[in-house]
Amino acid sequence: MGTDGVESEPQSESHLTDGSLVRPMFRLAWPLVVIQLLQVAYNIGDTFWLGALSETAVGAISLAFPLIFLLISIGGGFTAAGAILIAQHTGAESGKDGLIAGQTLSFISLVAICLAVLGYFLTDPMLAQLPADPETKALIIPQAADYMRVFFLGMPFLFGFFVFVSLMRGYGNTRAPMRVMFVSVVINVALDPLLIFGVGPFPRMEIQGAAIATIFSRGVATALGLYVLFYTDMGPSIEREHLMPRLEYVREITRLGVPTALEQSMSSLAMVTLTAMIATFPPAVVAAYGLGNRLISLAFLPAMGMGQATDTIVGKNLGAGKPERAERATWIASGVIAAIMLAGALIAFAFPEPIVGVFMTADTEGAAATIAYGSTYLRFAAVMFVFMGVLQVILGAFRGAGNTKTALAFSVVTLWFARVPVTLFLALDWTVAIPVLGPLTALDWGTTGIWLGVVAGDIVGAIAAVAWFTRGTWKRAIVDETEAEDETSDPESPAPTSSSDD
Repeated sequence: MGTDGVESEPQSESHLTDGSLVRPMFRLAWPLVVIQLLQVAYNIGDTFWLGALSETAVGAISLAFPLIFLLISIGGGFTAAGAILIAQHTGAESGKDGLIAGQTLSFISLVAICLAVLGYFLTDPMLAQLPADPETKALIIPQAADYMRVFFLGMPFLFGFFVFVSLMRGYGNTRAPMRVMFVSVVINVALDPLLIFGVGPFPRMEIQGAAIATIFSRGVATALGLYVLFYTDMGPSIEREHLMPRLEYVREITRLGVPTALEQSMSSLAMVTLTAMIATFPPAVVAAYGLGNRLISLAFLPAMGMGQATDTIVGKNLGAGKPERAERATWIASGVIAAIMLAGALIAFAFPEPIVGVFMTADTEGAAATIAYGSTYLRFAAVMFVFMGVLQVILGAFRGAGNTKTALAFSVVTLWFARVPVTLFLALDWTVAIPVLGPLTALDWGTTGIWLGVVAGDIVGAIAAVAWFTRGTWKRAIVDETEAEDETSDPESPAPTSSSDD
């Protein structure tokens, strides 16, 4: 594809395997952190304007997002696989980054279309399975259905941008996605109030307007991303023939992507399970839970950005045969994100009510109760911020090494061995008879049990992941140097044989 007249991105971002580590690592990481903060702007923008509409609208997106993410996570694993493969191939200088990018792009496009159709028709059946409080069922679930149908129809645009970010991240260029994301966020923030409230020539669409604003802005981002991939030299050099599916590369993307998809699906399924528990509470609690999660994402998504930078750095250095440098980068990233998260935790713990109050401005009966519940939740959540940040970096290191099954295992530990059972035991009222031991009765602490369950998950997961990381058994590359030399001489050779997961 042509590249005339387009200035390439500074190449220092790709040189992560030699010389000083800290400076190039931060050059790679800060745009990813900004991208995640811009991602928060999407969520916060929707929450702010829907919070001005009603607390039930905020509650509706609280129920909708876990169900949406359940399907998004399936395709998300394959986009992560593309980033991992490109990072290790560029580190090994195999010359196949463009081919892998093209294979990932075409494969994910087909997956996204299938998920869009599936999600649209599954919206009502999924919501019907939630054991909702009668008031929640009457006021919140219909709005959640309206939001989900629109969102699912636009899912191919959503995935188009996800693939662009992942491919560019694996290549080592994070500034171009950041700029595209900024344009998209500006469009979304501008459209939200126009479509939600019906300003000027725009009809009043309420919660559906928020979904349309998001999908349209993502569509613009996807179009810009495709232009960058095909008509500039800022990222992998994709040719049209690279888009034709090749079984050996689809197999490799699938092999790496399925564990990551399972990891994300397990995460989203845990979110759905928790949402089902929350739905048994009144609308103010449902809204507070969703509002608190949106605010926690202000801390979580920068941590995810550092984790994504770590998987690229680890992948490139393992591909270049430098495992000790990969390990050192992971510890540096862990220390930095821990300091950042600690600062955020102190602010959240000290000023929860003013922070929550900014996003719940509707003049409705349930608004005050929503702010009270949300403030308590945010103060509890501040305790886990440091653990949450370190966990994301360590999981990023496992993924960068191609050990996606290891990342899956610790996500399972975080959610299914800690967060879900602790919430189930502390928050709800139930008794079950256990043979020999007798009856087991939950503590029924209500909302306090919910907040404690969320905190317990990340603390347990972070401690377990760090302990496993120190064993060092993750330091194996997918691409070794001998295979890389053979592939460079024969561009049509099959995909490299990968090492097994740790």
